Amino acid sequence: MDEGAKAEKSMKRHRHLPQRQRGSTLIEVLVAILVTAIGVMGAAAVQLNAVKFNQTAKFRSTAVFLANDIADRLRANRAAALNGNYDVAMDDEAPNGSDIEAIDMREWLGELALRMPLGDGEVARDDRRFTITIQWDESRLSDTREAGSGSLQSFQFVTEL
Repeated sequence: MDEGAKAEKSMKRHRHLPQRQRGSTLIEVLVAILVTAIGVMGAAAVQLNAVKFNQTAKFRSTAVFLANDIADRLRANRAAALNGNYDVAMDDEAPNGSDIEAIDMREWLGELALRMPLGDGEVARDDRRFTITIQWDESRLSDTREAGSGSLQSFQFVTEL
């Protein structure tokens, strides 16, 4: 048998695939597409969570920065701070006036409202010890939290003058 006859016989054998073999490549392609789609959706979900938690980290860093800001203002105007001129409770309005402590508090509370979602702050004095509390809303992460844990987050900073 020559080479041409062998090749023709081999091609005839491959043309007549058994019935069960037909369409198996289509199923393999569909399974591969499904696995790829699930992988892409998983990667997108991971990316979405990364963006959310990055935003949370940004708010926490901002809270630390703003707590240090008011602590520096308290140290710069120590006498007024020890007299209670910087005391402010959560949900209080910014004080009016042109004295330095009123200006400091207006600027600080304004920065809290500007940089944090529903941002608010409190400065509580106990003799020479000051507790600075910053509070903000993280309701966009409510799906990733325990049930009933609430959406308000807070950061406390304690310093002495």
